[in-house]
Amino acid sequence: MLWFILRRCGSAVIVLFLASILIFLGIRALPGDPATVMAGDEASPAVVAAIRQEFGLDKPLPAQYLDYVTQTVTGNFGRSTQDQLPVIDIIAERLPVTLELSALAMLVAIVIGVGAGIVAAIRRGKAADYVATGFGLAGLSVPHFWLGLLGILLFAVTWRVLPASGYVPFTEDPAQNLQRMILPALVLGTGFAAILMRQTRSAMLGALSADYVRTARSKGLSEAKVVGAHALRNSLTTVVTVLGLQLGALISGAVVTEQIFVIPGFGKLTVDAVLTRNYPVIQAVVLVTVIGYVLVNLLVDIAYAFLNPRIRLSGARHD
Repeated sequence: MLWFILRRCGSAVIVLFLASILIFLGIRALPGDPATVMAGDEASPAVVAAIRQEFGLDKPLPAQYLDYVTQTVTGNFGRSTQDQLPVIDIIAERLPVTLELSALAMLVAIVIGVGAGIVAAIRRGKAADYVATGFGLAGLSVPHFWLGLLGILLFAVTWRVLPASGYVPFTEDPAQNLQRMILPALVLGTGFAAILMRQTRSAMLGALSADYVRTARSKGLSEAKVVGAHALRNSLTTVVTVLGLQLGALISGAVVTEQIFVIPGFGKLTVDAVLTRNYPVIQAVVLVTVIGYVLVNLLVDIAYAFLNPRIRLSGARHD
């Protein structure tokens, strides 16, 4: 098991190294001169040259990359070109907002998606199955921005039970925070729940028709124990896979959701940085997103080993 985890950690480090190269080259491949953008169109050549020297843009690319890696490892992402604030402070302020939204959205997705998938598999071919399948199709078809606008129209304008937009930190007012995060979390989690429902239903149908489930039933076990202790447990590998792979979709959906509900999170920060060509912020945001994605997939691999001993034993044999 230890060697399995170490191998996955080594793979994660390699992925992060390659991702840092792609991020570094990708930012520098953007059209326009960053120094000219930061200085303004009417700035003198001396001002532009001073900015290049300040940000190390006058150095060769290998030297720039070395500086970039060194600063990143020490947690120094530079300063924002808009307000000269440290980028690490901006990320520390915005990232918890998106993490809270993503956690609530994932909770909504797991409760609705996994629950509906289990019911649809148990009631295959019945009304509950058709309702859950219809919900899954609708969730996959409806875009986040339309669902968000519809939610604002219904819950904030027509029924006036939830605020339309804005954000209150949890530390200031927990009740107001949850009240303002419910609607964005429902909007973001609904599409994710549809994917989870379809995958859970498919995995459960395969498990319920397996030999070990028929054996469990022949032993006289209750249906709840057969479904929960045998079928669902062996279907969790599929659910865990979807949870890990859909992280990127969850983050991209958060960008749209935060724009609609005016939530000052990571997604809104990304959009604002791109629109203003705030290169240090863009570079840091992309890198932090990649790190999060790699860590989640690393945890998924480790969870695989615990849920499915065959994967763990296979990794041990290869070692």
